[in-house]
Amino acid sequence: MHARAHAPSPLRQVLKDRKAELVERFTAHGKIDALLHGLCHAVDQSMKDAWAECRMPDDFALVAVGGYGRGELYPYSDVDILLLHQNADGDALTSHVEPFIGFLWDIGLEIGSSVRTVDECISEAHADITVQTSLLEARLLTGNEALFQAFQQRFSADLDPLAFFRSKQLEIRQRHAKYQDTPYSLEPNCKESPGGLRDLQVILWMTKAAGLGNSWAELSARDLLTDRELKELRRNEQFLKGLRARLHLLARRRQDVLVFDLQTALAQSLGFNATTTKRASEQLMRRYYWAAKAVSQLNTVLLLNVEARLFPQTSGVTRVINERFVEKQGMIEIVDDELYERHPNAILETFLLYEQVVGVKGLSARTLRALYNARELMNAQWRSDPQNRRTFLDILQQPQGITHALRLMNQTSVLGRYLINFRRVVGQMQHDLYHVYTVDQHILMVVRNIRRFAVAEHTHEYPFCSQLIANFDRPWVLTIAALFHDIAKGRGGDHSTLGMVDARTFCVRHGIAREDTELIVWLVGEHLTMSTVAQKQDTTDPEVIRRFADKVETERRLTALYLLTVADIRGTSPKVWNAWKGKLLEDLYRVTLQVLGGASPDPHSQLKTRKEEALGLLRLYTVPERAQEALWNTLDVAYFLRNDPADVAWQTRHLWRHVDSASPIVKARPSPIGEGLQVLVYVRDQVDLFARICGYFERKGLSILDAKVHTTSQGFALDSFLLTDPGLDTSYRDIINLVESELVSLLTRAEPLAEPSKGRLPRRSRSFPVTPRVDLRPDERGQYYLLSVSANDRTGLLYAVARVLARHGVSVRTARINTLGERVEDTFLLDGSRLQDNRLQIAVETELLEALEP
Repeated sequence: MHARAHAPSPLRQVLKDRKAELVERFTAHGKIDALLHGLCHAVDQSMKDAWAECRMPDDFALVAVGGYGRGELYPYSDVDILLLHQNADGDALTSHVEPFIGFLWDIGLEIGSSVRTVDECISEAHADITVQTSLLEARLLTGNEALFQAFQQRFSADLDPLAFFRSKQLEIRQRHAKYQDTPYSLEPNCKESPGGLRDLQVILWMTKAAGLGNSWAELSARDLLTDRELKELRRNEQFLKGLRARLHLLARRRQDVLVFDLQTALAQSLGFNATTTKRASEQLMRRYYWAAKAVSQLNTVLLLNVEARLFPQTSGVTRVINERFVEKQGMIEIVDDELYERHPNAILETFLLYEQVVGVKGLSARTLRALYNARELMNAQWRSDPQNRRTFLDILQQPQGITHALRLMNQTSVLGRYLINFRRVVGQMQHDLYHVYTVDQHILMVVRNIRRFAVAEHTHEYPFCSQLIANFDRPWVLTIAALFHDIAKGRGGDHSTLGMVDARTFCVRHGIAREDTELIVWLVGEHLTMSTVAQKQDTTDPEVIRRFADKVETERRLTALYLLTVADIRGTSPKVWNAWKGKLLEDLYRVTLQVLGGASPDPHSQLKTRKEEALGLLRLYTVPERAQEALWNTLDVAYFLRNDPADVAWQTRHLWRHVDSASPIVKARPSPIGEGLQVLVYVRDQVDLFARICGYFERKGLSILDAKVHTTSQGFALDSFLLTDPGLDTSYRDIINLVESELVSLLTRAEPLAEPSKGRLPRRSRSFPVTPRVDLRPDERGQYYLLSVSANDRTGLLYAVARVLARHGVSVRTARINTLGERVEDTFLLDGSRLQDNRLQIAVETELLEALEP
């Protein structure tokens, strides 16, 4: 008799009511274990009732596995079960198992099921570590007890604790790599990310497999955990469990990622309220990062402790480092558990040795545990100790190992205890759609980038930066500047100005020479200046270069600022840096260096030099002597100053025969700077031309990085665009012919401009919207107007802006498109003749704001 033939079972309503009651209690008192065990007990009872109602055979056993086997169920977790049988035939499986599983779904259980014999269980456990782990937590619910005991005996006898430990170690490494090896992503997975619940579960799986204990209390009894560690571990585990349960309840489904959409509601459910300086979600995430960090620390200690118990023969002393420290299998270990209490100076010495001792790859469990328990020793007196100050400066001045040492100091909380202002930014989010790391992780990423310039193995990445740092005296000043450049984030006020005070205090206290102190403080104050000038100002204007050179004053400052700027932009997000931004910064560096060397930023000398270089390249293209003059005579000085000689030569090569062409000319090539597509458009000028071209690129999914718009004296537009396609899997060469033919066809037809699409905002942008901003003002000479727009990035945005300008007959001279993660900061140089009408100017600004609204 099939279960589905029965009348609708009351079990569904019973289970639903029991779950609702448990959730209501949890919402009222917040006791997470009561919820998880209560849900598990409710499901246990429903399983047993269903088993009886479906009249399952006596030779079957119903077994809970995985998290359900462990006795914990989250509100929307899958319920994993194993139906254990003794070689039942196909008919028996069809007539009993299928109706039973269907019945469980009918009463409201989301089931993950497997049907196996004991032999099949052992075989699959051998083949798949995930199956083996799930079966490790098997728990009999009902059915044939003898069969279940036979399974347990076979499974235990077959389990190899050493092989299991090694497999889980590899699995941890793979899982952590999947989540970028950091607990500090802005949308972490509270279960799977480093420092999440899975890290704690893995330890208990390992110790259970090895017979070392099934709970934290048992591990503590076997001296694998100290009382203090046990307390910390339980506290953070409770927080993470409660967080995950609340996530499920808010999302009404299984949801383990702390997505932006839910962070505010989650924070409020936990009692966090917004203040004048911090959102509720920021406070929640800071609490999460501190918990994840503590879990990561304790996880590392426990893993090393378990490994030492399982592999005692590999835990001997490899060499003596000094009277305080030895090396054990590549790990630095203290010789005395009370070392840090007796000699607090040894805390920082640990990390100096980590940098200096060749072959060392980490700290032993004993050392990590001692550091964890020595946190109260790292107080104001310890920070002001002259010996500690010397040691810390020594750590920053080592020729190698600085990045690894600082990261390890942050993981063990030593860095934040020594630099109290750094402690304030640990786990602090940045809601600017630009940074994808917390402030402390971004700072350490920038330090890493600075150090990477100096490592021989990485010189191929940024050869110009590597060349500069190789000739830079005392490069450790850059490390200190990187450490302080964002240290004042989140305090309110200008973080650059506040950071200067912190940097100066640090330098004075650590006895850094006045010259180096002034450079470090200046770098912290000006760390955003170079990127602003390069990306938002017209660097072909001699006055712009002169003002920047006056601010920089010396070549050493210029080089230091350039290196810090490149490292800073690269340390915000993998998406933000590109070759075009690199070229803008390098061009600004080189032209400023000439001015600092005494050369005047003379446009006429630059004009002559660029023309000569372009002519040299044209000869290589076998362009006839003086053939370029017909085109060049129609172009102004600005064209030659805004284009590289190589670009001038490439464009001239394609246009010298067609100066008066009646039909559009479009040419494309892979960008010579290494990524993207460069497109040249030459056509009789028209007011809506820029908008028409932008519309085409947007429809093709091509992002415009840079646009140079020129009008010849004969009334032709000579425009060039640098494009990228984030989703392009094939080579840009494959789309060159398509772009050339389609764009010529579009410009020939000259159809009315299409309505701009109101592209959907990315999910992250919806959670943290940028208030659209438009700034339109005349330049110093009043000849042109500078338009700056800032908004959330979305498909069709640039076309919407260009269309407004076209509608009012405003011509674009140049466009600098600057995408910062999911935010855009675009700058346009506009022809000023029509914008001198104040009413028109207000109308343009108003319509632009409307166009920028998502």
